[in-house]
Amino acid sequence: MTDDIEEVAQRYARYTAIGAVVITAAWHIGYDLTVTVAGWPSFRWPGLAAVAWIGYTAIAVIAARSLIGTFGGLTRAGRPAVAVLAVDVAVIVSCRPEDLLGAADWGWGSVGWLGVMLLWNRPRWRRELIAFLSVNAGVMLAAMIVTGTVDRVSIAKYLMVMVGSITLQLGYAAGCHTLRVRAEDAALLARRLIADDAWRASAQRIHADRLRRYAAIRDVAESLLKQLADGADPGDPRVREDCTAGAMRLRRLITEREDVPDELVSVLRERIDAAERRQVLVTAPPFGQRMPVLPEGVREDLLRAPVRALDGARSRARVTVSAMSTLVSVAVVADSDDLPISTTPVHEPSGVVVTYQRQGGDVWVNSIWQGP
Repeated sequence: MTDDIEEVAQRYARYTAIGAVVITAAWHIGYDLTVTVAGWPSFRWPGLAAVAWIGYTAIAVIAARSLIGTFGGLTRAGRPAVAVLAVDVAVIVSCRPEDLLGAADWGWGSVGWLGVMLLWNRPRWRRELIAFLSVNAGVMLAAMIVTGTVDRVSIAKYLMVMVGSITLQLGYAAGCHTLRVRAEDAALLARRLIADDAWRASAQRIHADRLRRYAAIRDVAESLLKQLADGADPGDPRVREDCTAGAMRLRRLITEREDVPDELVSVLRERIDAAERRQVLVTAPPFGQRMPVLPEGVREDLLRAPVRALDGARSRARVTVSAMSTLVSVAVVADSDDLPISTTPVHEPSGVVVTYQRQGGDVWVNSIWQGP
């Protein structure tokens, strides 16, 4: 579920950015190019208008590459924004005063879309975009004042174009930003729900393990007390061995930490319980270390040889587990005569190294994995 929602959030970011590029390109080619070509004779300096259109196009291409590649505006948008405003001034200068509010003067209504692209999804995009659009409106108003185009009709046209273009440009940027934020919030909520489910499952495993351990403690104590209550002789060697085994098992069960729900530890505990049911005296310090994340296949290779030694123990065994951030070691010492061993370290494909030693009737098996 998290992957699906993350993909939806990425799609919102991707397609809103592509939408800004498509709108800017369609406006610039469909309108700006059309009025430049159609109004070529009416320009005072048509070459300057053509240069402005090409400059606008070059800045748009640069902004589009950044936008589609990162779904964000340029890291440094100051100089490109100044260049865009210079394009606006160039178009104004290329027009005759009487055409200042005509179709040929396409810059003041069009450069706002390029500002949307340049400032897309930047940390302070609202302030920057509002400032950019305000400067653009100020440039056009200054040009009108300089040329004396300040009658009521001209002011009305100016306000109509400015209000319409700013509403479209700022509204599109704000709407897309809201969509992206909501999609990111949904992805964050999904991650939190997954984390809560994982925590809940872990708590359930811990609770089940705690109940299992309490039941095992009760069974061991009940068995020993029943033997003594039935008249078993405390001096009998067999009774003393049962009491020793029971005491060791009680000590291990009491000191076990249930807050380490790791698969490796769980497998070891199961094999230890099985060995104790065969009356094997197992010494196992508490498995309290937090296990690192193991690559695929490492856990199985770490456990294979030690578990085989533990299963083959006749009467006693000792199990130890050591863990660090990039190293895990599982060792078993058991009185197992028939366990086949290797005189040289065995290197598993997963990177686990298994070493064996035999002394008398005891065998020592140690599996070590060391990460990068």
